[in-house]
Amino acid sequence: MNLKSIPREFEYLSWPDVKNISSNKRSTIIWPFGAIEQHGPHLPLATDSIFVNEIIFEVLKLMPSEIPLKKLPTQYMGFSPEHKGFDGTISLTSNLINLMIKEVGVQLADMGFKRLILINAHGGQISLLNTAARELRAVAPKLSVFPCFLWSGVEGLSDLLTKNELENGLHASLAETSLMMALKSELVGEERPSEVVKGRIPEGWSLEGNAPTAWLTKDFSNSGVIGDSRGSNKELGNSLKSLLINHWYKLITNLMESDWPN
Repeated sequence: MNLKSIPREFEYLSWPDVKNISSNKRSTIIWPFGAIEQHGPHLPLATDSIFVNEIIFEVLKLMPSEIPLKKLPTQYMGFSPEHKGFDGTISLTSNLINLMIKEVGVQLADMGFKRLILINAHGGQISLLNTAARELRAVAPKLSVFPCFLWSGVEGLSDLLTKNELENGLHASLAETSLMMALKSELVGEERPSEVVKGRIPEGWSLEGNAPTAWLTKDFSNSGVIGDSRGSNKELGNSLKSLLINHWYKLITNLMESDWPN
């Protein structure tokens, strides 16, 4: 069979395609995770889902077509209770997402796939996917599982974004608005809200970090934005896009060229 003629998307394969690919000792599935949740008055509900879908799509285009790497359909709805109270947010329960990941993962393992990358773009479900990945390994020990966050470990972010944006621009702020302007500018509204929370939290504590709190967006924001979206621009968005693509291309290539963990 000529793997070059086989699509990247798992759902477009035939069952013999799946059987052949999964038998490869490096067979790997990427499963992108996002959310359907408010992103201020200026960004679409699917912001996180769009980010992960577009970035991974660009990464896959750079990959040699013959490698045994396929992408599951992006999971658009996620765990977003912190954004309830803003119209449009649809949040699934943590139990449901955990169960879904385990059920799908076990079936992939039964097909013979060796590795599953859970690539997530929604900060509010990082811990949840880490937990689901660990529980999946417990019931499918032969399947290596990699719960990853789209923005984690990306070198060069500090060269493009201020310290304040990196620490306090948590939602629909400068980085996300700029990246959406680069990816789908037609979905970006004209408003540029600023909802700064710095100085409103006791010293040494944070919304996310070493001493976090289980915050709700309504605690700090009327617009749904946490941070400052003013100054967002397409040029910055294109630079962020390049960093993300290059980072994940390098990491996934390194994985696909290895037999790890065997």
